[in-house]
Amino acid sequence: MSQITHKGKSITTYGHLPEKGEKAPHFELLRSDLSVATLQDFKGKRVIMNIFPSIDTFVCATSVKNFSERASELNNVVVLNISRDLPFAQERFKKDNEIANCENLSDFRERNFGKDYGLEMIDGAWEGLLSRVVIVLDENGKILHTEQVKDIDKEPDYLEALKPLL
Repeated sequence: MSQITHKGKSITTYGHLPEKGEKAPHFELLRSDLSVATLQDFKGKRVIMNIFPSIDTFVCATSVKNFSERASELNNVVVLNISRDLPFAQERFKKDNEIANCENLSDFRERNFGKDYGLEMIDGAWEGLLSRVVIVLDENGKILHTEQVKDIDKEPDYLEALKPLL
């Protein structure tokens, strides 16, 4: 279990993030058309997994915009924005904000991703949502970088996340 904070109050997450050098765990998440996306679908691409509680919060929305913009300058990189928002809300946000260079994926149906990756919040005001995490993968799904943001109200360290991809 890991500890993060929200507005100064402690929150416990389900477990621990997978470690740098490990192969990322398999996942099945929903795309905006409700089809299933798996980790295997992104084999051969470098992946930034931008994981957050809800697209309808300021910090989460900011991270989507920042990673989308920064990844557009990198070769063979896809940004996966992952939350438990409904796929329709994720797609609305993407269209309303003219976001490109990314794919929105939802863990609302199966709810296994947050447990398998050790980042689901299991208490506090946002219990049941995903904590703010960035995981960067190489073309074969090996983990190059992880960050679980210690204060859910803060943005991730974009520069550190992008370093392994430069």
